[in-house]
Amino acid sequence: MSATAGQAQTERGLAERLGFKSGQVVQELGWDEDVAEELRVSIETVTGNELVDEDYDEVVDVVLLWWREDDGDLVDGLVDALTSLTGGGHIWLLTPKAGREGHVEPSDIGEAAPTAGLSQTSSVSAAPEWSGTRLVAPKGRK
Repeated sequence: MSATAGQAQTERGLAERLGFKSGQVVQELGWDEDVAEELRVSIETVTGNELVDEDYDEVVDVVLLWWREDDGDLVDGLVDALTSLTGGGHIWLLTPKAGREGHVEPSDIGEAAPTAGLSQTSSVSAAPEWSGTRLVAPKGRK
């Protein structure tokens, strides 16, 4: 395997581990220079689509929400993230890992998610500096 092929497999692996699939439209919110660029590239590679930003006015399959402690009220951020989400879609809430600047306590996520009408389904190490929490709207919600 060439170095390039190995790199492509690693890039795909990040997004595939988070459940991204070909053809999905992913909206990215909260981008800043500290985000995990390798995860962004991986998602674009797997989905075959560029990430769309907050100005995108169609429905999306997944919202990628980069969130730091000083970004404001997490409930408001989650409610805003739901705006473009299609039924059956989900939010990946990405927060700096413990010990990193901007870290968000898991208990804060646990309190904010239900207030925003979401359920937490899984948490993963999404990238070297970022934790990911998968949030979904309860089934049957319109």
